Formats: sequence, structure tokens, C-alpha cells
Amino acid sequence: MSSQGSQEEAQGRYLAALSLTALGIVFGDIGTSPIYALRESFHSANGIDPTQANVLGVLSLILWSLIIVISIKYLTFVMRADNHGEGGIVALTALVTPPSQAAAQRRIALVMAGLFGAALLYGDSMITPAISVLSAIEGLEVATPRFQPYVIPITIAILIALFSVQRRGTAGIGMLFGPVTLVWFITLAGLGVLGIAQHPSVMAAVNPLQGAEFFVRNGLAGFLVLGSVFLVVTGGEALYADMGHFGVRPIRLTWFVLVLPALVLNYFGQGAVILEDPATLEHPFFLMAPGWALYPLVGMATLATIIASQAVISGAFSLSQQAIQLGYLPRMKVEYTSSQKMGQVYLPGINWALMLACIGLVIGFRTSSNLAAAYGVAVTTDMAVTTVLFAVVATKRWGWRPRSIVMFLGVILIVDLAFWGANLPKIPQGGWFPIVVAALIFTMMTTWKKGRELVAARLEVGSLPIELLVADIRESHPTRVAGTAVFMHKDPNGTPPALLHNLKHNRVLHRRVVLLSVVTLDVPYLTDDDRLSVVKVADDLYKVIASYGFAESPHVPSILEGCEESGLTFDMMQTTFFLSHETLVAQQKGGMARWRQQLFGRMSRNSLQPTAYFGIPPNRVVELGMQVQL
Repeated sequence: MSSQGSQEEAQGRYLAALSLTALGIVFGDIGTSPIYALRESFHSANGIDPTQANVLGVLSLILWSLIIVISIKYLTFVMRADNHGEGGIVALTALVTPPSQAAAQRRIALVMAGLFGAALLYGDSMITPAISVLSAIEGLEVATPRFQPYVIPITIAILIALFSVQRRGTAGIGMLFGPVTLVWFITLAGLGVLGIAQHPSVMAAVNPLQGAEFFVRNGLAGFLVLGSVFLVVTGGEALYADMGHFGVRPIRLTWFVLVLPALVLNYFGQGAVILEDPATLEHPFFLMAPGWALYPLVGMATLATIIASQAVISGAFSLSQQAIQLGYLPRMKVEYTSSQKMGQVYLPGINWALMLACIGLVIGFRTSSNLAAAYGVAVTTDMAVTTVLFAVVATKRWGWRPRSIVMFLGVILIVDLAFWGANLPKIPQGGWFPIVVAALIFTMMTTWKKGRELVAARLEVGSLPIELLVADIRESHPTRVAGTAVFMHKDPNGTPPALLHNLKHNRVLHRRVVLLSVVTLDVPYLTDDDRLSVVKVADDLYKVIASYGFAESPHVPSILEGCEESGLTFDMMQTTFFLSHETLVAQQKGGMARWRQQLFGRMSRNSLQPTAYFGIPPNRVVELGMQVQL
């Protein structure tokens, strides 16, 4: 075999392995929707009878929703809008840059919309694990009502176990989940074929006219059914957010080869079973299986719903890490779980907060049908925001013609808004929960961003240009001590406040001084060649600028090690890091409302210490305190 053939075979094996891992992470959410989506579409609250015409109409809506929203919108269009390989609404928002100052105001509005869309994903990350696992365990009640008292305790135990293994990382979990998910989708397809065999006429739902006639026949009630039909595509946004974990090709391949066919067969099989026996409407998914297979199916569904939760959990980790780097959330502990894929991260604080929220939802709502009412409002809003942001990126960055944008928005946005409108009546029934969560997180994000800008502005008032600092040092001749001092500062062109305070109060300066700035750019990753800039300002004064993408976390020891290529070497035992510690002082007429000042102060106090976030040895740090008025 030639070397080229061996290389192609190796690439094929790698793609297959990556696709299997992606199957276990990315498609778990959308793959468990068959457990409850079709059932909820005929829920008594919707007032739709399971007649043959209505069943065919709902199935047609499900099929074309999967095609339009997932296959066309996300896999064909939106996933093209990757920010150097990274996906998700935060990465998409970072691509919305103004071509001129005149567009700055418009950019602010788009960024705010993107931030609110990102905040909505946290609500989705709380609801998805709760509804997925709970719906599977409820299958035990189909076998015997004696399991009813144990459904909630079993669900809570499974959720605790799920969040406890997150530290293993996406890759480790995916290798475990991938084979199970493969069996799950094969099971979905097999059950669907068995169901269709009972009533083959169900295949008429492939005709989109069946969906159109459903709306004409049922009017407003038919439109509101879209709120439940939407449950079949709820994994779309998490799919986009997890793109950075695996890349586009494995996700597209897995969807079109396995996931889409299995989902369509299963939904159509459930429809056939309902047409054959309307009494199965209460749990068509489980009643589609032969009696002997019920318990194994419940076990398989439980495993699948555990896996389903992984997509949104991983998406929440990526989203939080990106928001921290872009300055919208305070510093938190970030652990990288893969040495090969930089996008695979674990945030302990987010993990345990999600776990507590999921448990609270299970206890509060108690059934998957009740939780279904809370599901949809957040995701539909987020999907509509994604569509608008994508249209802006396509226009400003790719130069799409207005006609193409109008055609795209005319189809995709209308579908998004239809789903959104159909979900609005769910707000009093539980849809308020993700909206409240999103509003709280959005408030925290904007408060943190504004607060940091105010702090930077206040510190900038007393700062000096580096050139004036050098002139002042040469004129005043401060006492010099042995060793190297590293002063960290956000502004590469300014003087660190800690350095000015040190000179003012201690009147000493180390023999060698390094001004270190860590800058976050609007790209997810940077190569090592673009990472560092080392400039010799004076004989004993250096300026180091370390650039990072918003999907990376800075590490100061690695930065200093990288400076060796520029001739700047460090002995950590002879190096002291000077950091400024700001004490925030609220004031009546500050740059923010008083309650936001207090919120910012609380967030700042609970933020991860710079030494831990930047990986600085704690025993080599000196903090110089200063008061900053907000």
C-alpha cells in the first residue's frame, strides 16, 4: 500500500472515530426528543384530536422542521459562520464587527442581542437534562404504576451522577457515550420500521402539503401545535455551540448518514402506531416497542437521555469560557480536558450550578409534560437571534447580495418567528423560567462589562504613557534592587498602576522591569507565532504583549517561557509579580446605578484571584491595594 493510501486510511479512521465521539456529544439532545415530542404535539391543552389527517399533518411539520432548521439553516448555512473553527452564538457575535464608526451604534445593539441569546442558552442548559432524564424514567410507569413514587428520586440520582463525571472531559465522556448513542439511533430506526409496518399509509406525511392543510384545517390551535413540534429541533443551537469540539465535517456526516434517517423513521413509526391504536397516544414511543422490550428500552432511553444532556452541558462550558475571555463574566476556574482539542473545557462552578438548577426543576415541575411548557421560549428566541446575526455576518463579511439575504431571512426567519410565536403562550405555564434566568445572566454580563470599563477608565486617569515613565525614572534615579519585577496591566500603552504605586510609596525599582499585558482578540485561537510581542523600551525596561483568542485561557509562566526566543529570560526565584488590588467604592452619582455597583462589587469579590487564573506562583506575588470609585 502506498504512503498516500495509508495516510487516507488513517484519516478515514480518525474521521470515523471523531464522528462516533461527536454522535455521543452533539446529537444526544436532538436524539432523545422522540421520547416526548410527538406526544406533546397531541397534548390535550392543544385541542388536536389524533385523526389520520392531523397525525399526517403533525408528522409533515416534524419532517420539514428537521430539514429546514437543522439540515438547511444550521448544517448548510450557520455552521459556515465559524470563528476560526469555533461555533456558538458568542463566537458568532464576535464576528459582528463595525466597518466604520458610523456602524458602532448598530454593533452595540447586535452585541446586546447576541449576549441575550447567549444568556438564553443557560436556561436551555438547565431544562434539557431535567426534561430528558425525567421523560425516560417516566417510561417505568408504562410498565407498572408501582414505579411512580420513585421516578423523581431516580431522576435526581442520575443527574447527580451525570454532573459528577463532567471532570473527565468531553473526549473521555464521548468515547463512552458514542457507542451507546450509535445503538440508540439504530434502535430508533428499528422501532420506527416496526411501527410503519403497522400502518404504511403514514408515509404520505412526506408531502409538505399535509402540513399546510393541517394549518388550514385547525386554525389557531394548529399554529399553537408548533410550540410542541419545535421540541424535535431543540438540539440545533447546542449542535452549533459544540462545533469547536469536533469540527464541521464529522457533524454533517453523522447527521445525514445516521441521525436524520433514524429520527424520521421513529417519528413516522410513532404516528403509525397512533393511527393503528389512538390509546397509545399517552406514551407512543414506549408503546411502539413489543412488550418484552419495554424494560430494555427504558434502560436504553435512560442512557440516551443522560447523553442528551451532554450537548448542552458542554455548550455551557464553552460559552462561559468565551464570555470570561471577552470580559462579560468574572474570572472562573477553567480546566482544559484535552491536549488535542483546545475547545474542550470544564468549569467546576458552572457545572455544579447547572446540577442544582436541574434538580430544582425536577422537584418543582415534577413531570416531563410540565417541563415541556418551560421548554421552547428560550431556544426559539435564541435561534431567531442567531439567524439575524448570521445575516449580518453574511452581508458585512462575505458580501452576500441583498437579494440572497432577503431570500434567506424570508424563509428561515419566518420559520423561527413562527416557532417563537407558538411558544409564547407557554410563558405562564413555565416558559417564564428560562426568560428569568436569561434576564439575570444578561444583567450580570452587562454589569460586569460596564464595571470593568469604569474601573479601567478610573485607573487610566492616574496613568502615564510609558515614554514619560522612562523619562521620570531616568530623572529621579530611584533605588534599584536585584531581580526582575513583572507588572501586569490591561492597557499595553499605559503604565501599570501597581508600578506607579510602588514608585510612589516604596521608592524602589527592580533591576529589570517587565510590563506585561494580556490582550483578548475577537478570534478563538492564535498560533504561537502570533502570541507574543516583546519590545525593549529602555535598557532595563521591557514591554510584553501576550495575545489570546476568546476560546483560550492565558498562562503567565508559559508567556514568560515564550519570551526566551526574544532573548528575555526569567528565573522564577528571582522574579516578583506585582498586581494591583482594587477596592471598589460605590458613589451616589457614579457610572452605574447603585444596585449595579453593588452587584459588580459582589461579582468582583467572588471572582477567581488573578494568581489562580493566570497560573502565577502565589509565593512570588505582591499585591498593591488602591481604592477605585465607581
